Amino acid sequence: MSQSRAKRLATKLLGWLALPVFLFLFLRWFERANVYQPTRRHDVTPAELTLEFKDVNLRTSDGTALHAWFFPAARKTKASPAAVLIAHGNGGNISHRFSLYTLLLELGLDVLAFDYRGYGLSEGSPSESGTYDDAGTARQWLIDQGYPADHIVILGESLGGGVAAEIAARETVGALILLSTFTSIPDVGAELFPFLPVRTISKIRYDTLSKLDRVRAPVLILHSRDDGLIGFHHAERNFAAAREPKVLGEIQGSHNDAMDEDREGILRLVREFLTQQGILGTSVDSPRGTHGSSTNPRPPIP
Repeated sequence: MSQSRAKRLATKLLGWLALPVFLFLFLRWFERANVYQPTRRHDVTPAELTLEFKDVNLRTSDGTALHAWFFPAARKTKASPAAVLIAHGNGGNISHRFSLYTLLLELGLDVLAFDYRGYGLSEGSPSESGTYDDAGTARQWLIDQGYPADHIVILGESLGGGVAAEIAARETVGALILLSTFTSIPDVGAELFPFLPVRTISKIRYDTLSKLDRVRAPVLILHSRDDGLIGFHHAERNFAAAREPKVLGEIQGSHNDAMDEDREGILRLVREFLTQQGILGTSVDSPRGTHGSSTNPRPPIP
C-alpha cells in the first residue's frame, strides 16, 4: 500500500471515529440548549407595576450570588405566617411570572421568587445540581426570616416542578404544588424528539416522578389537557406516584398561558388545597392597605 493511500485511509478512519464523538457532543449541547433558556433582561419590574416588594440577594453554598424578589401579601391570614417559594420554568426569568405572583398574593400568601444561576440578575450558568442548590438557598432564606418550615409552600412551574420536588423530598415544607410539570426530562424529551436517543445520552434528569414517593408534604398537581408540550399523562403518573394527601386539579389553557387563561380556576384549586392543609386561614384586609399589619404579622423582613 502506498504511503498516500495509507494516509487517506487513516484520514477516513479518523473521520468515522470522530463522527460519534461529534454527534454525542452535539446532542449534549442540544439537550442543554432546550432545557435551559434563560434571559438576563427584566421585561418589567415590580416597581413599574406598583407592587410592594424587596430585592433579595442570596448566596449559595458554592458562593454563587442569586437575585430574588420578595412580595409581602396585602391581605393577611389569621393562620401562622405562610410564604410560597416559586421555582420557575426553563425560560425567561422572574420578570415573566407576575400573573402567578399576584394570584398568590391575593390569597394572603407572601411570595419569594428567585432566579436560578444564569437567569436574570443571578450569577453563573445553570445546571441541574445548581438549580437544586439555588432553591434550597431560597428556602433557607425564608426559614431565616422566621417562617415555619411547615408553612413554606414550594411551587414549581414546568421545569421548576422537578426542582421543587427535589427540595420537598429532602427538606420539610408545608406543601408541594406542581404546575404543568413533567415526569422527567428524558421522558418528555423522548416524546418531543423521538428520532433522537434521548434516554441513552440524557445527562439532565429532573426526575420528578422518582422523588414524589419521598415527599411527606401534601401535593397539589395542576395540569391542563390542552398542554401541547407536556401531556396530561405526565400529571397522572406524577399523581399516582405521590403520597396522600394529594390532589390532581385539571386546569384549562396551553402550557405557557394557563395562568392567564384559567386564573380563577387555578386560584380556586390552590385556595381549597391550602385551606384543607391548614396553611391558609381566613384572610382579612389590612386596615392600612398594602402596608398594614395583621393579627399575626409575618416575620419582620430586614
